[in-house]
Amino acid sequence: MPYATTDDGVRLYYEEAGAGTALVFVHEFAGDMRSWEPQMRHFSHRYRALACNARGYPPSEVPEEPAKYSQVRAADDIAAVMDAAGIYGAHVCGLSMGGFAALHFGFRHPARAISLVVAGCGYGAEPDKRAQFKAEAEATAELIEREGMEAFADIYSKGPTRVQFENKDPRGWREFRDQLAEHSQAGAAATMRGLQALRPSLYDLVDEMAALRVPTLVLTGDEDWPCLLPGVLMKQTIPSAALSVMVNCGHTINIEDPDEFNRICGDFFAQVDSGRWPERDPEGRPAGERAAHHRADGVVPGVGAVTPVGERHCQHARDGCHDLRRTMQLLARGHELRRAVPPERLPAFRDPGHRPPLPATATARESDAGTERAGARAGGRAS
Repeated sequence: MPYATTDDGVRLYYEEAGAGTALVFVHEFAGDMRSWEPQMRHFSHRYRALACNARGYPPSEVPEEPAKYSQVRAADDIAAVMDAAGIYGAHVCGLSMGGFAALHFGFRHPARAISLVVAGCGYGAEPDKRAQFKAEAEATAELIEREGMEAFADIYSKGPTRVQFENKDPRGWREFRDQLAEHSQAGAAATMRGLQALRPSLYDLVDEMAALRVPTLVLTGDEDWPCLLPGVLMKQTIPSAALSVMVNCGHTINIEDPDEFNRICGDFFAQVDSGRWPERDPEGRPAGERAAHHRADGVVPGVGAVTPVGERHCQHARDGCHDLRRTMQLLARGHELRRAVPPERLPAFRDPGHRPPLPATATARESDAGTERAGARAGGRAS
């Protein structure tokens, strides 16, 4: 069994298959390297594919102190696995917690990143959600310690951005849920406290993102509500980033719709490998940003100082100006759906368990609308 040893003495288990350019997969909090099996089988036909278990996920070692877990450690652990495998440069593909790790790997080791796939990344990143996210992380760690992994898996696997997976593929979802239940109780709690709760907000990393030149694919499901706005932020801030949205998908996109995930990522890797991945033309920026780009002091004649894109996003988040409608307008202008969805693939209705939370002012309207829809269904009309 191959292991890498980090500079702080933690042994990390990894597996590999195939030959060629290296491709490293980094898992989410609720998954492990087994979550990448559809990708390992697919991409090992033409790449040297590796997947590892993060610290805290057996058979990797499980440090019990939360101080042994951090965002910096998660990024550097990717480098440690690459070192152990004798790899200098690789495509790095991460989901959720792994997506944050992949992005930070690009910050810390840009010369070793051929490309980055930052998938399902952004939960808890918005400035007005930080306190709530930290409180949720601590409550999650306490739940794991109090109830154990079996009970935790029952709750966590049915979250509002995971029921899409259960509805589409009950057998695949059950496998995901059962694998989550097998995780280390101590490792999961320490990961939640040391890494998840303390990771920096994407909105505090706009300078690092603006300086990143590694080809980057930001990938999210269109029903992964907490990751939509952060995805737009990364697209607008990272000059070498593209944003792709998978239709009718939640958070666990690589196993919820593996064929589409593999197709999108495969096209991206091929374009990078051929040297054809573009960096955004400065003339493609909004008018104010183009002018600021040409003026080092950021002052536009006749307009005045232009607020940098990251500061604008933070202000939008604080003021509540970015709602879902604005997000979808941005997506409609910047992204075309990459395939037509066959009618039989479209859900008959959205599971109410995974709707985004409604603003308080909409509660009464939603109640009235629900009554009307129920009446329409009872009368045989389409809802």
